[in-house]
Amino acid sequence: MLNAKRDLTEGGIIAPLLSFALPLMLGNMLQTLYNAADSIIVGRFIGPEALAAVGSAYSLMNFLTSLMIGLSMGSGIVFSYLYGEKNYDRLKHALGLSFTAIGAVSLVLTVLAIILQDQIMYLMQVPEDVYGDMHEYLRVIFLGLPALFIYNFYAAAERSIGNSGTPLIFMALSAVMNIILDLYFVISLELGVWGAAAATIISQYAAGIGIAVVAIRNEKLLRFGKDDIKEGKSLFSELMSLSVLTSLQQSIMNLGILCVQGIVNGFGSGVMAAFAAGVKIDSIAYMPLQEFGNAFSTFVSQNAGAGKGGRIRKGMRIAFLLVTVFGLLISLLVFIFPHALISIFIDKADTEIIGIGADYLRIEGAFYILIGYLFLFYGIFRALKTPSISLVLTIISLGLRVILAYILSKLPIGEIGIWMSIPIGWLLADAAGYIFYLLIGKKKVNSEL
Repeated sequence: MLNAKRDLTEGGIIAPLLSFALPLMLGNMLQTLYNAADSIIVGRFIGPEALAAVGSAYSLMNFLTSLMIGLSMGSGIVFSYLYGEKNYDRLKHALGLSFTAIGAVSLVLTVLAIILQDQIMYLMQVPEDVYGDMHEYLRVIFLGLPALFIYNFYAAAERSIGNSGTPLIFMALSAVMNIILDLYFVISLELGVWGAAAATIISQYAAGIGIAVVAIRNEKLLRFGKDDIKEGKSLFSELMSLSVLTSLQQSIMNLGILCVQGIVNGFGSGVMAAFAAGVKIDSIAYMPLQEFGNAFSTFVSQNAGAGKGGRIRKGMRIAFLLVTVFGLLISLLVFIFPHALISIFIDKADTEIIGIGADYLRIEGAFYILIGYLFLFYGIFRALKTPSISLVLTIISLGLRVILAYILSKLPIGEIGIWMSIPIGWLLADAAGYIFYLLIGKKKVNSEL
């Protein structure tokens, strides 16, 4: 059953891990389709300037959303530990505390985003021919931030107890709703980018409210009351430590992408549109690798809570092998069909933009195996309650990417230099991740569990 809980501390490893990871992969690929649907429909029926606006807004929204996803993911590690320990009363306390804290953050973030919208767009160097559409799109899309908090919080809670199916169901339903509303608002009602944004937030609220209702109704472990918010300082401190560091790691990752977006914007709306399409394909292409890393993080944290270091070591060997196979297959497909993939978002008549996007995919798409390894390192260190290392790896990857993108884009190769900077950052971060595991992670697996 899709909504069955899985105890990842017992039995085999490959089949339970894959059966747990698959709904995560599918669910987050569908979540990526939220903005991809907007981009396809906007690009096809409004034009490349509108696509550039939605694509640039996507980079910004990814950054803001990553703050809440990171907070939920960090809390989810604590939930998984407590579930592995079978400490269910403390699990309810953790749920109550984290829901209150992260909910407050989401509301503050929404208000700040709305108030500072013009200043944010100025810092992003949005071109004049894109500014109006992007401003209109963001004005609506910011209102969906609380919905993203609700969905991602309850998705993290469900996954922590081994249930990856329920989040998939609601994400699938909301993705279908988003596409239908996109078509109706943009094509039938001709509401432009405003309609695309409205379709997205309606679907997001449907997913968030739906998963919350089902989780509270069906899972006794996930029900909490006002008394659960009064737990002592030690649990709150642990939750906030993991949540804040994980949120920083997630947000810095997307801040780096946002900085790259600012460099891309300097090349004009054509390159912006190509980059927007390429990023959408990227997000869908390596999403399975990212979510497998998140699934493996739950595997590690449950087994850490149960004190099974040997099972973690065996699981790591299997996980890196699976990511190698997945990564090579995905890279092969993207490398062979870049023009066809870009044409999903761009009209075939815009051959120059399609060519720029194809160059992006061939350069970056050949190295998805590197980001797959990096997602595994993120998940491992987060699950071992050392999210600061994941944060350092992100700074290495994204910091170098931004620096190299800025330097290489000044060379005669232009935007090609930006594309080249991305896999170089992944490679160097992977090397650092391996070194950190030998120095710190291996000791924690062998000694402390």
